[in-house]
Amino acid sequence: MTPPHPHVPTQHGPTQHGMEPAPDPGGGEPGERRAHGRGPHDLLVRLPGLPSQVSRVRRLVTAALGRDHPLYDDCVLLASELATNAILHSRSGAGGWFTVAVHASGAAVRVWVADAGSDEPPCVCRTGSRTATSGRGLPLLEALSDRWGLSRSGGATTVWFELAHAAGWS
Repeated sequence: MTPPHPHVPTQHGPTQHGMEPAPDPGGGEPGERRAHGRGPHDLLVRLPGLPSQVSRVRRLVTAALGRDHPLYDDCVLLASELATNAILHSRSGAGGWFTVAVHASGAAVRVWVADAGSDEPPCVCRTGSRTATSGRGLPLLEALSDRWGLSRSGGATTVWFELAHAAGWS
């Protein structure tokens, strides 16, 4: 595995919420399916690397969580940022595919996006201008998520994030 960019944290091992690290991206047929052996809020989808698919990612997170979920807004925002990054900054956007997974448990929500890879690892680059239209995805991920990380393997990049539920929510 290629070492991650030094400014991007990589997490390994079980999380504080008992969820396993982000799974490696798998093949599979295009389209939506529930992850085998997982809960009712699990979703695994392979999508073409087209800009139109970002809105589909938002709809998929909505389907997995529901609009009344307390982490809904942040999950939708961060998942759409990761999908956008996969399309704009990897080979997924050049005729490839990317995969999105959502896992919701009583303790947390984890989302991961696996793309077709790029020559360089993702970078938490700070945009210098308030009017810049890009460069905010990973800084948002860093600011809003409880945990996040990435892995690069076999030419693909997987970026994941985790948001913890407030105490008492189920």
